[in-house]
Amino acid sequence: MTNHPLNEESRVPDVIFKTRVRDESLGGENPFRWQDVTTKEIFAGKKVVVFSLPGAFTPTCSSTHAPGYEQAYEEFKKLGIDEVICVSVNDAFVMYQWSLKLGLNKLRMLPDGNAEFTRKMGMLVKKNNLGFGDRSWRYSMYVEDGVIRKMFIEDGFSDDCPDDPFEVSGAQTMIDYLSNQGE
Repeated sequence: MTNHPLNEESRVPDVIFKTRVRDESLGGENPFRWQDVTTKEIFAGKKVVVFSLPGAFTPTCSSTHAPGYEQAYEEFKKLGIDEVICVSVNDAFVMYQWSLKLGLNKLRMLPDGNAEFTRKMGMLVKKNNLGFGDRSWRYSMYVEDGVIRKMFIEDGFSDDCPDDPFEVSGAQTMIDYLSNQGE
C-alpha cells in the first residue's frame, strides 16, 4: 500500500473532514453537532503547521509528539503561525477524548477517520503487524495558503514497519525551521 508522499510545493489534497463541534444551543448532555470542514477552509490564506501521527492514545503520540506541539503553541504563534493541527486516522470521538485526556486545548484536533487526507498525502501505511490496520506515517509539515512549503517525514516510511520512529517530526524541528526562514 505504501505510496509516495506529496512533495514540497504541492498543494494539500482537497478533502472534507467530518468533525464534531461544540454547539451550546443544543444544551443537554451532548452539546455537539457534526460539521464538515474542507481543506480550503482550513488552509486558505493561512500559515499552518500540521503534524500527523499513527494514532490517538498510542505511547509516543501521547507522551511526546502531541504534548510537544501543545507546549510549543505560543512559540508557533510568535513565528506567525495561524494554527497548529494534529491529524490522525481516528474518528472525531476518539480525537476528542484523547485531547481531553492529554489536556490539549490549543491544538486543532483533526480526525481523518476515513484516511482520505492521509491517503491523498501519500502517507497512508499498513500497520497490520501491530494490529492497527491503515494508519498515518509520522510526519510534520508547514503549509502556506494550501501549499506545502516544508515536510519532515520520519525515516523508514513503509508498510508493516516494526518501529515507530520519532526523530524529525517533533515541534522543535519545526520551530528551528521556521525560526531560520528570515535568515
